[in-house]
Amino acid sequence: MKDHMTGVQPDGWPRPKGYRNGIVAEGRVLFVAGQIGWDETETIVSDDFVAQFRQALLNVKAVVEAAGAEVEDIARLTMYATDLSAYRERLPEVGNAYREVLGKHFPVMALVGVADLVEAGAKVEIEATAVLASEENA
Repeated sequence: MKDHMTGVQPDGWPRPKGYRNGIVAEGRVLFVAGQIGWDETETIVSDDFVAQFRQALLNVKAVVEAAGAEVEDIARLTMYATDLSAYRERLPEVGNAYREVLGKHFPVMALVGVADLVEAGAKVEIEATAVLASEENA
């Protein structure tokens, strides 16, 4: 975790697997709009849940990097999925896609099941908040 962020873990709680319970951060805040599984031409990359999940993460990463930050600056991810069963059933593949794109950086996270997303064919949407070092510490 970057120097400008510190994980928060209540005493006596088991360590969460794959996310953090809380993060205290100091610096400039980047809000990343919901990203779906489409490429730079706004074409959905696949009908496959895991492929869309991976692409949505790649899109989040691209926005974070465009701001001059790194994936380790991501403090929060909120994921919206139209098929929680697909997520659960393919969790090992989802985890592999996550680690491929974001490595072993685990911010605070939430996964929300939704009936549908705005873009036709989208199965997952991911939004993020990143905290960048303040200008004087960059």
